[in-house]
Amino acid sequence: MTTPELVLEYPQDRVATIRINRPSVYNALHSKLIAEIASAVADLAADTMIGAIVITGTGEKAFSAGADLDELTGLDEQAATEILASGQACLRAIEQCGVPVIAAVNGLALGGGLELVLCCSFAVLSERASLGLPETGLGLIPGYGGTQRLTRVAGPAVARFAMLTGRRLSAEQAYLWGITPVPPVPADELIGRATEFAGDIAARGPRAAAAVLRLTGLAGDRPLDEMLIAETAAAAAAVGSDEGAEGIAAFTTKRAPMFGGAR
Repeated sequence: MTTPELVLEYPQDRVATIRINRPSVYNALHSKLIAEIASAVADLAADTMIGAIVITGTGEKAFSAGADLDELTGLDEQAATEILASGQACLRAIEQCGVPVIAAVNGLALGGGLELVLCCSFAVLSERASLGLPETGLGLIPGYGGTQRLTRVAGPAVARFAMLTGRRLSAEQAYLWGITPVPPVPADELIGRATEFAGDIAARGPRAAAAVLRLTGLAGDRPLDEMLIAETAAAAAAVGSDEGAEGIAAFTTKRAPMFGGAR
């Protein structure tokens, strides 16, 4: 799906890139655009030729500066509930799409922009990136999952600090506090590095990658003993699968595996 506000850059080595394309408003998100992003991710995840997805923003200034406040102006509680619940469902669908999604954060990621980053599998940050959840300064709070995902990723103290003070986190702070597993990269290397990680992932077993996403997605919500049983079942299924057999055979014969696209 390619629209004026959302650009799909077609696959290269089983990696597709989705680019938010509203640079004049710092790639701000409105409800229709969030739905379009989720729809594009779903379409790509259903394509067996796609092994990983990169999401980024157009321009050097912003990944996304957050929700388009024009859309929220004058809404009553019921109308706001409908918009926020729909947005949450879209981000949850991205999180659960079954294909690794990497956020390549090229600049500001504020409010809903950071919430989009947090629903991705992980993020790669430009040294110019700046992250924050500034909603309390407007008498609002995050509504697309920020209170929950930032707490799970970085811990309650970091989440409270970010939301209660509204202060922006530099790319280095985000790395030190566990919001990204990758040290910040120079701006001109961002897409290359994110695509490199995505390419590495896309070359691995697609069913195995989907299982890792599912198990890690549940890990924070379920008891350890329950998840260890789930891991055993998934690992055993992988061993008994055609994908696992191909991976083991390739290792034994010292060749690159030839994985199918099924997940």
